[in-house]
Amino acid sequence: MLKLDLIQTVAFAGLALFLGYGLRRWIKPLDRFNIPAPVIGGLLISLATLVLHHYQITPVQFDITLRDPLMIAFFTTIGFAASLSLLKVGGPQVLIFFLMVTGMVIAQNILGIVLALPFGLNPLLGVICGSVTQTGGPATALAFGPVFEQAGVSAATTAAVAAAIFGIISGGLIGGPVGTFLIEKNKLKKLRAKELEVTEIEAEKVVEELLSKKTKAASPDEDRSSFVLLKSVVIILVAMWVGSWVSQWFASLGITLPAYIGAMFVAAIIRNFDDLTGWLELDQKVIDDIGHVALNLFLVIALMTLRLWELAGLFLPMLVILLAQVVLVGLGAMVVFRLMGKDYEAAVMSAGYCGFALGTTANAMANMKAIVERYGRAPRAFLVVPIVGAFFIDFTNALIITVFLNLFK
Repeated sequence: MLKLDLIQTVAFAGLALFLGYGLRRWIKPLDRFNIPAPVIGGLLISLATLVLHHYQITPVQFDITLRDPLMIAFFTTIGFAASLSLLKVGGPQVLIFFLMVTGMVIAQNILGIVLALPFGLNPLLGVICGSVTQTGGPATALAFGPVFEQAGVSAATTAAVAAAIFGIISGGLIGGPVGTFLIEKNKLKKLRAKELEVTEIEAEKVVEELLSKKTKAASPDEDRSSFVLLKSVVIILVAMWVGSWVSQWFASLGITLPAYIGAMFVAAIIRNFDDLTGWLELDQKVIDDIGHVALNLFLVIALMTLRLWELAGLFLPMLVILLAQVVLVGLGAMVVFRLMGKDYEAAVMSAGYCGFALGTTANAMANMKAIVERYGRAPRAFLVVPIVGAFFIDFTNALIITVFLNLFK
């Protein structure tokens, strides 16, 4: 058996990641359903391991020392994106949409628990098949998997990954039809004049500009980009450091938390402090780029070490729960349509909601782009949905999952 050390494991993960990028480019359905490249590469390795396990062969042993630090680093960057000033963007509709989606996150978990109990399963499996994997996606699934296993849910991580992939595919499948149904049924037309008269591309640029603050170099002699990168890395590390103390404090109170919650809290505090003072001059774009790198490597390392053979016996109950989640999100999309104004923009937001409530923000954007290519522009939708789906719901979802975890552990 080949034993890989820490550096070799990360290098192997990097190769698997780019294999995933290549496969997504060559196999069009993978790109169509927005299956993340690290998920493709990591699962390919774990599938190969599954086949070899059947023949009682263990070809390689990975050193996963960096898996958890990479995970914590990613969720720390999510904390830095939780800027309260963003709630002002797009007007009150951002807040309304955010509150509605938060309510649906709670409903996803309650539904999962109610359906898990008749099968005689741990109610926490219902939470795993709820907002952990549907609204949370692969990253949240893998982050919370070990915590749920410690709480008594066997094969939690493997089940979470399977549920997350089911959600991504489902979100890509139903988003377009739901939006189209609402537009055709209500005979809606695209808005000619609204408070934000910009294109979708311009709307996305507005979001980027709001999330990216200009940062000055400390001196004319220093390279600005390298200085901003260095400062961002150090601030992320400091947030992780202080956050570990916060997590230890919660643990001393008997509260079960995933390792990243403390760091995410600290990052959110730093973010909003900087919004008020401007002292740190944080560049969210650079922080997001660091988070993206950490996320990709974390996902590959976590996925390629999955024990897929542990899923035996969970297929039927998980399928029932996940199909019910799809129905719930479809109904939730109708609620989004009504709350957001029952107009064309609201229909586009409903399609976007299906995307990230069952998968990822990439799904949401793809769903909305498919709608506007056919029916016309929806600038307000392209501001509201990514702000909530990409920057706020991950933060509140983690808190809600933690509450359910501590209630049913």
